[in-house]
Amino acid sequence: MRKYFLLLSFFYFSMSLMASNILIPMDAESQKNHLKAYGITYWVLSKQQKVHWLLNYRGGSFLLPDGDAIRKECQIRGVSFEILSTAQSESILAGISSPSKNQDAVILEKAPKIAVYSPKGNHPWDDAVTMVLTYAEIPYVTIYDEEVLSDKLALYDWLHLHHEDFTGQYGKFYGSYKAAPWYIESKENSEILASKLGYSKVSEEKRDVALKIRNYVIGGGFMFAMCSATDSFDIALAAEGVDICEPMFDGDASEPNYQSKIDYKKTFAFTDFTLERNPTVYEFSTIDMTRTRQLSKESDYFSLMDFSAKWDPVPTMLCQNHTSLVKGFMGQTTAFNRKQLKSTVLVLGENKINSEARYIHGIKGKGFFTFYGGHDPEDYQHRVGDPKTELELHPTSPGYRLILNNVLFPAARKKKKKT
Repeated sequence: MRKYFLLLSFFYFSMSLMASNILIPMDAESQKNHLKAYGITYWVLSKQQKVHWLLNYRGGSFLLPDGDAIRKECQIRGVSFEILSTAQSESILAGISSPSKNQDAVILEKAPKIAVYSPKGNHPWDDAVTMVLTYAEIPYVTIYDEEVLSDKLALYDWLHLHHEDFTGQYGKFYGSYKAAPWYIESKENSEILASKLGYSKVSEEKRDVALKIRNYVIGGGFMFAMCSATDSFDIALAAEGVDICEPMFDGDASEPNYQSKIDYKKTFAFTDFTLERNPTVYEFSTIDMTRTRQLSKESDYFSLMDFSAKWDPVPTMLCQNHTSLVKGFMGQTTAFNRKQLKSTVLVLGENKINSEARYIHGIKGKGFFTFYGGHDPEDYQHRVGDPKTELELHPTSPGYRLILNNVLFPAARKKKKKT
């Protein structure tokens, strides 16, 4: 009887040591492919399994259910993982829950449906988001003006805005590229599409697209934008009903004194900005600091803000990384003038020396938006015609991790606010 009891005790002890979870570490030392780790997490969510996102624990690690299929998938994709027993998992979660630690465990419940707003002819490597989604093996659907104007946005949980110009000024490329075949073709295609959709001007069509996207966010959608899609979106909202385009863009003159007619109350993030009136200048307004910043490539970094994981889980999620210092990178819209941010906007990443915000977040209605300055986190000064970035060479990129934080953000279970 005693022998039987000892065997039974040993059996239960052995079972307690058996793996019950897979930990995907996200610190710098343990993870060899941070970007594909997000893809694994998304893949598990797509199998209707829940994931714990361990905020501020080893760089924002993921705790997954154990299973042979998940282990195999990690091995295939080259993602580092650790096998944990029930006791080890419970110990980690207990430690994270301690009031003395700036950590928290957020439950991710479902794989968000992702849409990328981008012209159909663009290649995935034209945009950092489509590039990293493809590399991380996270599925997405490409949509454009026709889908937006026909109310297809409601089908998606998360929307990324490609490097678009919502003001109808064709990216302000006129000064340098008006004779380039690609510019002429792009302008012509935009005019054909606007006409097909019943508009006489591209600027009017883009305005209505921006308004539809605004309503999507207000209704509870998650919107992420980079580079010129950030400020041009807000400018289009503020200039609703005002002609700010010169003749080379829409065939007639802009309204006299249009600056005084800009309505800052309609924007998401920016206020009190001055529009760039010269059509040959590659800039939209004073929101962007590309032309005024005094930083060399070697000294261009921005720091991520430190938030309370238990009290401010949303900004904490968006800032998860294996480093608090991220390499800067340029774009048509590189960085945001802090003096022209609304007081309701939260700065997630900044360069204090230059008084610029690089990464910002806010709430609009029932939804959320995140704006990220710059074009490509691993290509400092991407120019027209430059080769694409090979993410195989940058699998641990901190700048690209910020994009993927936003992708998983809609998967989080909503917590009751602490009061």
